[in-house]
Amino acid sequence: MSDESEKPEMDTQIQNTSLAGVAANHQPAEHALGVGLEARGIHAWFGQKHVLKDVSLDFWAGTVTALIGPSGCGKSTFIRTLNRMHEFIPTAAMAGQVLLDGHDIYDPGVDVTKIRLKVGMVFQKPNPFPSMTIAENVLAGLKLANLKVENKDDLLQECLERAGLWNEVKDRLNTYGGALSGGQQQRLCIARSLAVRPQVLLMDEPCSALDPGSTLKVEETISHLSSSMTIIIVTHNMQQAARVSDYTAFFLSDGGPGEMIEMGNTNEIFSRPRDKRTENYVTGRFG
Repeated sequence: MSDESEKPEMDTQIQNTSLAGVAANHQPAEHALGVGLEARGIHAWFGQKHVLKDVSLDFWAGTVTALIGPSGCGKSTFIRTLNRMHEFIPTAAMAGQVLLDGHDIYDPGVDVTKIRLKVGMVFQKPNPFPSMTIAENVLAGLKLANLKVENKDDLLQECLERAGLWNEVKDRLNTYGGALSGGQQQRLCIARSLAVRPQVLLMDEPCSALDPGSTLKVEETISHLSSSMTIIIVTHNMQQAARVSDYTAFFLSDGGPGEMIEMGNTNEIFSRPRDKRTENYVTGRFG
């Protein structure tokens, strides 16, 4: 009864903004695969500066979650806590729990290298290894982690296909990865991440340095991969968040540490956010 009564209002709200219309066409996946990653009460510091405050989020396997918000609100810092990359930075500290399969990745004795194999990361700028061929780039993670596979050729093709790059490079696998276009290099980096079979893929503004055509290719890759893993993407592109994500979390820093203001179904965040600050951001009133 209540669902029917609310539907006309929801439809009207969706039609009010183009972003809501885009998000309405992207329905969240079912939660059949369970929670892929959980963040509980995450705080982060750089020296004495408190940059992230009490963030708790669940990331479901088989879904894409977009993290949005103005620059400097802690989005990139947050995802770097999810695979312990935050601790690479001098003076960095954190508090809270990050649970992968129910186990805290920050527990004493946890092998950090294994965590980073399970929780891969794609950075803002493509970073293929310049002295390696396309094939060597894809398989580099296996060598670094001392992982053995029965048939590297099959794995190479699988990863490039999943990254949407195979048809473009299959005849030049022995050329250097640096010879590819920017968009192709980014998909090569995605393929490299996939070779070690991660459960979670973190993406920190993966399209910010790409042209619209390359951005579309990467977004298609994200949509294809999301059926088999947990994907978390930081983006300043509201259209991109509306196109690719099942869920969206809005971060904001109001003179203090960054906080998560609200999180929900992407359609709801763009059509009827609960917090006025979220509405102001997604409608372009600030940020």
